[in-house]
Amino acid sequence: MSVPKKKVSANQNKADEPSFEQSLAELEQLVIHMEQDELSLDEALKSFERGIELNRMCQKALDEAEQRVRILTEKEGEFEAEPFGADS
Repeated sequence: MSVPKKKVSANQNKADEPSFEQSLAELEQLVIHMEQDELSLDEALKSFERGIELNRMCQKALDEAEQRVRILTEKEGEFEAEPFGADS
């Protein structure tokens, strides 16, 4: 008899993901480890795969943040690009 799979909502999935800062810190440590240590081919591939995964998570977080900024800075139906830190 098979056990029914639990449905995971998007909010639960997002809560399980590390924050941008955590992902970036792990990626930085991974790069340091790969640069300093002599890894076997298998270890290097696993580290590379994890690095790609972390990079994608960071890029996704940045893309989402950019989209939120665009929405918040939209004025009267037209997007106005404003430099970061500009005084309004």
